[in-house]
Order: sequence, then C-alpha cells, then structure tokens
Amino acid sequence: MADPKGFLTTGREAAKTRPVGERVKDWNEVYVPGSLLPIISKQAGRCMDCGIPFCHNGCPLGNLIPEWNDYAYREDWTAASERLHATNNFPEFTGRLCPAPCESACVLGINQPAVTIKNVEVSIIDKAWDSGDVTPQPPERLSGKTVAVIGSGPAGLAAAQQLTRAGHTVAVYERADRIGGLLRYGIPEFKMEKSHINRRIEQMRAEGTKFRTEVEIGKDLDAAKLRRRYDAVVIAAGATVSRDLPVPGRELNGVHFAMEYLPLANKVQEGDLTVSPICAEGKHVVVIGGGDTGADCVGTAHRQGAASVTQLEIMPKPGEERNTNQPWPTFPMLYKVTSAHEEGGERVYSVSTTHFEGDEDGNVQALHLVEVEFKDGKLEQKPGTERRIPAQLVTLAMGFTGTDQSNGLVQQFGVELDERGNVARDADYATNVEGVFVAGDAGRGQSLIVWAIAEGRSAARGVDRFLTGASALPAPIRPTDRSLTV
Repeated sequence: MADPKGFLTTGREAAKTRPVGERVKDWNEVYVPGSLLPIISKQAGRCMDCGIPFCHNGCPLGNLIPEWNDYAYREDWTAASERLHATNNFPEFTGRLCPAPCESACVLGINQPAVTIKNVEVSIIDKAWDSGDVTPQPPERLSGKTVAVIGSGPAGLAAAQQLTRAGHTVAVYERADRIGGLLRYGIPEFKMEKSHINRRIEQMRAEGTKFRTEVEIGKDLDAAKLRRRYDAVVIAAGATVSRDLPVPGRELNGVHFAMEYLPLANKVQEGDLTVSPICAEGKHVVVIGGGDTGADCVGTAHRQGAASVTQLEIMPKPGEERNTNQPWPTFPMLYKVTSAHEEGGERVYSVSTTHFEGDEDGNVQALHLVEVEFKDGKLEQKPGTERRIPAQLVTLAMGFTGTDQSNGLVQQFGVELDERGNVARDADYATNVEGVFVAGDAGRGQSLIVWAIAEGRSAARGVDRFLTGASALPAPIRPTDRSLTV
C-alpha cells in the first residue's frame, strides 16, 4: 500500500488548467504544463489498495491501478510505466480523453472525492516518454503470417501493435491522409495535441507495423482482394455514420455534422489549411448534442472567435451528485463542466429543434426550438414554449449510428450485421467470414476509448489463435461485456 493514511490526510487535487483568456487564443492543451508532477505522488498515495479494487471493474482494460498508484507514490516511474503498459497500449490517449469510469468505481469515492486516477495515469506516461522508458518492442521472431487492420483509431492501433509484437506482419489501412482515426481528426488539438499520436506511430513503425494512408477499403481497394492478400483481417473502421436531424431547413448552408466541422479545424492545426472552410468566426453558433463531441465543437467555436455559442440537449439537466438509481460503482450521469464549457457559452436542456430558418441565399440564420418533457416514458413538447435563437453555424453532435456501409466494405466482405447495425462477431471477435475479425465501435457501436483499446487487444488474441492455434495475448473483455451503468 502506498500511504496507509493518504486518503485521510490528503484531499483530492486535480490538474490545473490555464486561464481561459489565455488558452482560447491558442490550440495548445488546456492544462498547465508540468503542474501535475509536484502533486501527483501525494495524490497517488490516496489510493487505499482495496482488497477488491472496483476500479478494475470500472475500467474495461483491467488497468492495475493500485499497483501503479503505489509506484507513483514512491516515485518509481519506470516500474509505474511497466505496470501501466501491462494492460494499456496507449495510456497517454486514455489519460487525456477517457471520462474515467475507473474513478466512478473507486471505493474511496463512496464517501469522499475519488482518487485522481486519470491524472496519475497521464503523469506516469508523460514521465515515461520524457525519461526514455517508452521504447519499441519488436518481436523476437516472425510468424510468417500477415494481417490487415482496417482503421487506425484506438481499436485498430491496439490490435495492430499486439499482433505485431506477437510476430505477425501487420499493415494498417486508413482512408484519411494521416494515421489516428477520430484521435487525429475528431479530437481537437486543445484536448490532445497530435504529437502524442505521432510518437506512438513512430514506436509502432520501429516495431514493424506498416501503415497505408488514403486507402479506403471498399472504394480504393476491393475488400475481397484484401482478404485474399492477407491471412487475416481486422475490421476496426469505427461507427462513423453520424445521427442526422431530419427537420425542415436541414438542407440550409451552415448546418453541418460535427465530424464535418471538427476535422477541418484540425487540418488547420496540421498546416494543411490556413482557415477552415467551416469557421465560427463572428457567427452565432448552435451545437446540438450535449456529449463530449458537442463540447469539442463548443471549444473549437470559442477558439475560432464565435460571436456566441449555445449548446442544446434534449435530455434534462443531470444532477451534480449521484442519483439513488445510479449507485456506486456504476458510471453515473452527472452534470459535467468540461474545459470548453468553462470558456463560455450557454447550455440549454430539455429542448428539441423544430426547424431551421434561412435567408434568401439559402444560409441558416436561426433555429426554432421547443421545450420537451417525459410523460409516461414518452418525450412530449410543452405547448407555448417555442422560441427562436440566432444561428449562422449549426453543428450536429448527436452521436453515431453505426459503421459506414456506403463504401462497400460490408457488402464486399459479406459480413453479417447484428440487430443494431453493427458487424456481428462471436466470442473470439470473428465474423461469419473466415479470417475476418471486428474490433471497436464497428462491432460494439459508439463507445469510449478504453473500450476501443480493450476490444483491439481482445480481438488480437482471437486473430493470434486463428493464425497459430494458441495465443498468450491478453483478452480483457468479451464482445458481450458492457459498462457498469444502470
């Protein structure tokens, strides 16, 4: 155990963010560089090293949280990094992007603020990179087997790294011009700087993984031909079909999916564009959708100089404390103030958009909404609550409905879909087509980054068993496992 009295003597202290007036003028990460290291050892010492560490259950990766908390408390950063990497290929991603269901399951969180697990995690991995503890781990020998991974998001990268280290020759195919999937173009720079992706890619290249960008399987390369070229294939193409809002005026200029808006802002940061073709500068911006993607749109609009930003959510405003029907250790629905929300804007709950209003040139100018409430399990509009708000840019951030079928990938492989429109798989993550596996959101549906990495690791074991008859690779979750939620 780290500090037997740590949870009694030390209060929770989280990472410090830069002043709002400073950070909205740039695209750097919002946290004060280096602010965690002076405090993180004591924070790690708050871990109680529980006899039954429920944080393991909250995290699908099965992260060895009490172990690396102990090492961080003792400032044995090399050992902490080793235990961190034992279950997680990319802790610098999860430490920045994961909503930390492990903290919701922390035993200390029953009656105190939970351990800052996420902050400890990111401190360990950042220290490991700085000290040179993160090095390539190429296989000792090659198996002679080849694997294609379709998609370079967290699931695809995790599967690729695991299979490469197992000795297989792996090629990752990505339809975008850079590797990273949603990590690259869906996550704003202020939330995770892309240098973190770049150095992981270099590590994977040094281990032997090959990368093929600007190749969309189904369009640029026939899926059936790809299957014949490789001994196995992993579909990790994500759930990239955005949920639409079919109301009058949807066709107006200025109404865009979040995943049309966010990638262009990232392209500017990559140096590909000087100004985004979809820019919030000087405009009244409305973001429809109250989740993390919506918050990313809010923060992006602030940095582009929006005149105002309003975020709409159809559900009621969550409470700030656990409801009795969301008991520990489940992941509760709580009112969350992200760094983007700290920067300004208005959040409106329990409203539904009825239609968009445009000008004579076909550009959106306003949005009409109405308050809604649940009655007998149904969502109903409240008469007399209609109102109009200005909107020259609207982003739809209402989630995703499944994997892309328009490019022919699903049809060309001949894989079956489940009742939710995801690629169906068995206990080994195998589809109905021999040698074709699926991992991440393409098989699970829209989920969290920790579930994507866990699926990539688990699918890698299934592929390894298929290719060699046995596998020593870990499989932290089954395809049927679900989050600890009510």
